[in-house]
Amino acid sequence: MKQKDMRILSMLRGDCRMSLTDISRKTSIPVSTIYDRLKLFNRSIIKKNSALIDFSKIGYVVKTHILFCVERSQKEVFADYLGKQHNVNSLYRINNGFDFLAEVLCRDINELELFMDTLQLKFKIKDKKTFFIISELKREAFLEDCSLLEATDD
Repeated sequence: MKQKDMRILSMLRGDCRMSLTDISRKTSIPVSTIYDRLKLFNRSIIKKNSALIDFSKIGYVVKTHILFCVERSQKEVFADYLGKQHNVNSLYRINNGFDFLAEVLCRDINELELFMDTLQLKFKIKDKKTFFIISELKREAFLEDCSLLEATDD
């Protein structure tokens, strides 16, 4: 990927609502070029534009990452079920002894316990590990700092 494209992506990672004019000023790339590149990016590279939310401020104070290992025959159904649960913010297929990693948000520990009890009643969970997120140190910051990009030819 060209350095120019990386600079545009870096600006968007920092603030996806930044105007094309502001991006142009900060990168010295013409607005028309940025517009054309964004049209291309929206069809290929950019998956979704969304807001990062402090969930604790809207009542979801328990944030966990849970590793699951389930019976082979239930993997597809389990993934589908988790993907439809409102408490599951992110879901990943993983390896090394576990099948899935779920980021689960709950209002309190009781809600998390109810969520886990429901899962255990519906599925044969062979193993699980729960990690409570104490504080967020860094999130969604990769490619955000334009100055850290490697120099490549345009």
